[in-house]
Amino acid sequence: MSDLKLAAVIGWPIHHSRSPKLHGHWLKQYGISGTYIALPIRPDDLADCLPRLPKMGFTGCNLTIPHKEIVLPLVDEIDAAAQAVGAVNTVTFRDGRIFGTNTDVYGFMEYLRVSVPGFRADAGPAVVLGAGGASRAVLYGLVEAGAREIRVVNRSKARAEALIQHFARPGLTLHAVDEAGAAEAVAGASLLVNATSLGMTGQPDHTITLDGLAAGAIVYDLVYSPLETSLLRQAKARGLRTVDGLGMLLYQAKPAFERFFGVTPEIDDALRAAVLA
Repeated sequence: MSDLKLAAVIGWPIHHSRSPKLHGHWLKQYGISGTYIALPIRPDDLADCLPRLPKMGFTGCNLTIPHKEIVLPLVDEIDAAAQAVGAVNTVTFRDGRIFGTNTDVYGFMEYLRVSVPGFRADAGPAVVLGAGGASRAVLYGLVEAGAREIRVVNRSKARAEALIQHFARPGLTLHAVDEAGAAEAVAGASLLVNATSLGMTGQPDHTITLDGLAAGAIVYDLVYSPLETSLLRQAKARGLRTVDGLGMLLYQAKPAFERFFGVTPEIDDALRAAVLA
């Protein structure tokens, strides 16, 4: 049997994914006999294709849009993060079973801590823009880190309300706000996270104002194309601390690579340059 280790990222479409470049950089850096590829699989074919991968020699795979939620009934076991977020982005195959986890939570929080040493989730209110899958990972990470107040701003207030109900717990204050109440939601916040696609290349920019944020607040934009979004430029102009979206992509890949290839990789400037190239 070949010693070559195989892993993949699955999506539909998948041509835009930077994951092969990212994992390929690490495979070369650590001299691992392995391959990481992009697999375009239609949503309707996932249930048929996923169980076949270990038979083809794959140790695991990452999942991106639109598979993160529809894969849930296909895995044999999921961890606490994936269960809370309601999405799986990494699966591994062992002993005929499929294990699912969500490394987006780790990627979001770890890069925040690296970028802002001494970060405390309980330092003040947090504002999360958006109520989709990325927002769920953000909320879970902040709640687990000890956040006391989170305000979710979304075009559909009903969707924001459904999201905060999912994460409600004693000692935590949660608010659902529509776009009309965004300025009020931002007032006094110490952290603002953009978990929407606004500001991404080809998408309109945010119209939200940052005037009400607390002095020294952090603005974290999960968008990484472009690397410096209009939201981050606005934050920098106000002297606020900023965190770009590329780090979350890199850090969420770290535990996945370890699961697939058995090595804990390092995240450095060379990796960022390779993925951005």
